[in-house]
Amino acid sequence: MNVTSLVTMANQIADFFVAEAGVATAPQEVAAHITKFWDPRMRTQIIAHAAAGGAGLSATALAAAGQLQPPVANAASAAV
Repeated sequence: MNVTSLVTMANQIADFFVAEAGVATAPQEVAAHITKFWDPRMRTQIIAHAAAGGAGLSATALAAAGQLQPPVANAASAAV
């Protein structure tokens, strides 16, 4: 997926959680949402983008991306 689209989506999610949960807890909520709903390839891209400086990411989205863990390969599919 285009990283510009991922940045836009991450910022929209961050805006929502800042309004709902507050600035202090929003990064954790954003990270949990991304982990739960984003495809592992999308998570990998946003993690790499954040590590490269995170151009375009809001402060909340950047903080959330910093909390994300790289997806772990599925052991069953790795054995195939």
